Amino acid sequence: MSRAEDPQQTYREFTDAVNMKPGELSRWLESDESKHVGWHKKGTQGGESVGHDSGRRIVDLLRRKRADLTAADYKHMRKVIGYVHRHLAQRPAGDVRDTRWRWSLMNWGHDPLKG
Repeated sequence: MSRAEDPQQTYREFTDAVNMKPGELSRWLESDESKHVGWHKKGTQGGESVGHDSGRRIVDLLRRKRADLTAADYKHMRKVIGYVHRHLAQRPAGDVRDTRWRWSLMNWGHDPLKG
């Protein structure tokens, strides 16, 4: 089993990457800022962004018991880990508090302003 396929390692990396609590992320996902950032799949004009959809799934994953997580859940966790790491590497200069960069990361469960 590769490191990326190890459920324990994936869970640890996921909980490191996702630094927002389920309730906090749920509230964020209801905001206008959350709904207006992100990439939309081809043919989904005006619909939900990929990150916003992921955020709803992250809330579900955080609220579930580890024993109830499926292979598909771990696959999504690896997707979240990859996104957060890639996006953090693209941090813009200056204050990021009110930026689409931060809002997009928050849709994926990571607030870069949190310590």
